[in-house]
Amino acid sequence: MARRERVVRMSVEQPLWRALTAYRVLTLVYAALLAGFGHAKYERPWVAVAFLAFLALWTLVTLPRVANAANCTKRFLGADLTVALTGILVTPLADFDAQHMDGPTLPSIWTAGSVLAFALKGGWRWAAFASTLVAVANIIERGEPSEDTFHNVVLVWVASIAIGYVVEVARASERTLARALEIEAATRERERLARDIHDSVLQVLAMVQRRGTALGGEAAELGRMAGEQEVALRTLVSSGLVPTTRVSEDSADGAVVRTVETDGTESPDSDLRALLARHAGARVTFSEPGAPVLLAAGAARELAAAVSAALDNVRAHAGPDAQAWILVEDEPDAVIVTVRDDGPGIPEGRLDQAEGEGRLGVALSIRGRLRDLGGTAELISVPGQGTEVELKVPKVSRGKAGSAR
Repeated sequence: MARRERVVRMSVEQPLWRALTAYRVLTLVYAALLAGFGHAKYERPWVAVAFLAFLALWTLVTLPRVANAANCTKRFLGADLTVALTGILVTPLADFDAQHMDGPTLPSIWTAGSVLAFALKGGWRWAAFASTLVAVANIIERGEPSEDTFHNVVLVWVASIAIGYVVEVARASERTLARALEIEAATRERERLARDIHDSVLQVLAMVQRRGTALGGEAAELGRMAGEQEVALRTLVSSGLVPTTRVSEDSADGAVVRTVETDGTESPDSDLRALLARHAGARVTFSEPGAPVLLAAGAARELAAAVSAALDNVRAHAGPDAQAWILVEDEPDAVIVTVRDDGPGIPEGRLDQAEGEGRLGVALSIRGRLRDLGGTAELISVPGQGTEVELKVPKVSRGKAGSAR
């Protein structure tokens, strides 16, 4: 059964669209109040009333258009800017003295909202285009622009371009983050598959190689071929060419949705003791608490697999006569499993050398699993005194337990 894990990330520019929506409503109210308080000076008040009524209707009807980038189309932006420019140019028809008194235009600062929509939609270049047209309309409306007109024009021009640039930077950062999240998801899945391969196929190939070499004859040739395949597969795993799950991205209404598909089903908590008890034997001593040690099923399986990998390393490197001990401790906030052996220990630098050669047992099968669970894996080894691996998993892991296999 396929399980779909959805991670929703809100677009960083969405709050700007919400702010623009509020700005258009508030500036509409401001423009209406200006006209109401100054209606006595209008030679043709009906022109102001007609335009402001249309502006109110236009603003309220088009609020969904400025809710996000998808709804704010080029056609709407063109029509919205036309409304703003028309309001500027018809101001002298309502107030003959507007050209000489430096009074506000009919749309007043509502015009800036139209320019800001260009900035949010297309970046600083679109903002520069829209603010330039507004500047030209203001100059035409004033006839001979004053210092105040010049200041207002420059303010709108600089502010809109700055906001447009910020939006472009935010979008670039969002794309970079989405790519990083995709790479992280693919890398984790690749590591999970690499661990599975190490715990199964690579171990079998290594065993065939050792047994074939010991038997000699045709078996030695079979062992040699198995060894070649083991090296090739290790190289494939360490090079990152192992297939990964599909990571897709969809964008709608300013939100980015990433989907990671894995195989697996949700399971209830599992008793870790039952998963580890099978390792007990003549050369493996298993010590457990008297009460069940409960972990999420996926976390319990991954922890048990890490213990199994640690025991595989004991058998492979500590010798056939090595003795191992497994100790399970159930703490209030974590489960700790210690695997200790009485082998010769690990020479200093051997783990780094093995990882460089593509032998990723400790790096992936042990440390990688614990990292995905939000836990830690500590390895202590003294030459001649054996090796101890301490695996610690929090009771509430970081969300990988549910998808672990």
